[in-house]
Amino acid sequence: MSLVKHIPNTITSLNLLCGVMGVIFALEGRLDAAFVLMLLAALFDFCDGLAARVLHAYSDIGKELDSLCDVVSFGVLPSVMLFSLWGRPLWPLGFLPLLLAVFSALRLAKFNLDERQHDGFIGLPTPAAAMICGALAHCASTTPGGFLSTLAASSWFIPALALCLSALLVCEVPMFAVKLGGGKAVPESRKRLWIAFAGWVVMSIALTVVAGAKWSLVVLLSFAGYVLLNLILPVFLRKD
Repeated sequence: MSLVKHIPNTITSLNLLCGVMGVIFALEGRLDAAFVLMLLAALFDFCDGLAARVLHAYSDIGKELDSLCDVVSFGVLPSVMLFSLWGRPLWPLGFLPLLLAVFSALRLAKFNLDERQHDGFIGLPTPAAAMICGALAHCASTTPGGFLSTLAASSWFIPALALCLSALLVCEVPMFAVKLGGGKAVPESRKRLWIAFAGWVVMSIALTVVAGAKWSLVVLLSFAGYVLLNLILPVFLRKD
């Protein structure tokens, strides 16, 4: 039983290992491999919570370790990927993409202390912001000369994206969680958001297949759609 309680923390540590390895690949310009490692980190991030619930192996150190690992895998890694993708000289504005790591840390600290975020989120979750950055970096780096690579090479897009995502991470905008209600009654408004998001993911897959684009475009479109749904749809949906 003493070994069982360490299983969730071991899985969490694998999340951190993937994040650190991803940073190394990103600094070497291997953004494709860095994104795969980010996805693996996200898988371990999901599995550690699942393991803790199944094995009843919750711990205070596990909660803290999870946030520390997420800072690297979903904060430092995506910011370094944007920095590497942009490739600007090391002058002051060239470091703007790294602000994402700072605001990701602030976001995670806020989440740990905010009692309102049990069934949803206040502000953009760090994994969602990370997936947007990682998928963009993968698409742009693996399709040189394409629209996204041209956009990413511009003087304004990467800094603007980093600043927008940083603001969304710490904003007071409610965002729905893409998870089951845990036995609780789910408001109709959230069900509609789930349906809208699922429909958008299907459309993203179809668009990617039709365009013959890289698979990472599905991830980019899906999470960009998640952000837009949270910002736009609640205005039109009646609260339950």
